[in-house]
Amino acid sequence: MIHRGDAETRRTQEDKSQKTRARRWQPTRGVTLIEMIVVVAIIGLMVGIALPSIAAGIDSVRLATATTSVAGFLNAAVTRAERRQQAMEIVISPKDGTMTLYSSEPGYARELKLERVRIEAVLPEIPDDPESVRHVLLVPGSTVPGIGIQLGNQRGAHRIVRLDPMTGFPRVESVDINK
Repeated sequence: MIHRGDAETRRTQEDKSQKTRARRWQPTRGVTLIEMIVVVAIIGLMVGIALPSIAAGIDSVRLATATTSVAGFLNAAVTRAERRQQAMEIVISPKDGTMTLYSSEPGYARELKLERVRIEAVLPEIPDDPESVRHVLLVPGSTVPGIGIQLGNQRGAHRIVRLDPMTGFPRVESVDINK
């Protein structure tokens, strides 16, 4: 004799076993190793393609920043000479990538060191020794010397910061060396 409760129990057990079998054959949720490898490969390919453009952009930003710094440094030197009525000396060392400003005031010295951007030339160039340290004297009340400082980066871009003898303000010029 089968009790009614036993039949229901058997049906419940059969239903559970069928559900368990169905679960075994259903795909599991998540990411497979192959899918993960494909995604990582695609990301690596995109980074590899974009990296040269990013590096070029960073070099351009460095050159623009260095150009602005040199122009500001020269402008500060000319302004200080006129406002303080003191002679100022700018020492430009292309080899070290530095510009130093000295005054007759005791202990006054300011230095600008360029990183990853080089000083290629101080214009007008001296034919005998283009790599030498240049000294520029700013005398209050006199004409500002018409010098130019040519900067360059690793990618071959060049800019010149020139002191305008008429106005005394620096101006920036882009340069194409290939022409």
